[in-house]
Amino acid sequence: QLDMRFLPNPYWVPELRRYSGRDAAVSEYVLSDPSVEDYLESAEKMAEIAMEGYRREGKRYMILGVGCTGGKHRSVAVAEQLGKRLRTLDNVEVAVVHRDLGRE
Repeated sequence: QLDMRFLPNPYWVPELRRYSGRDAAVSEYVLSDPSVEDYLESAEKMAEIAMEGYRREGKRYMILGVGCTGGKHRSVAVAEQLGKRLRTLDNVEVAVVHRDLGRE
């Protein structure tokens, strides 16, 4: 589980609250935090290492969880960006599913 609660929460920005991490304004807000790039690079590397091990063990899939407080803003923006990055890897099929989006 990747916990995004360390990032500023768009929920507390009145003009962003009603949007989700799939919307450009929220995504830009979340991804503009100076620590996000390092975090995404580390998460991508961690996923690559895990995928190699899963393949060696004969596993066909793996699940990465990305969470925050409400599952609408930060985790959605980061999951979308991480999915985009992982799709560039060879022999990888990526599905990004937002379990809590729309439950608010």
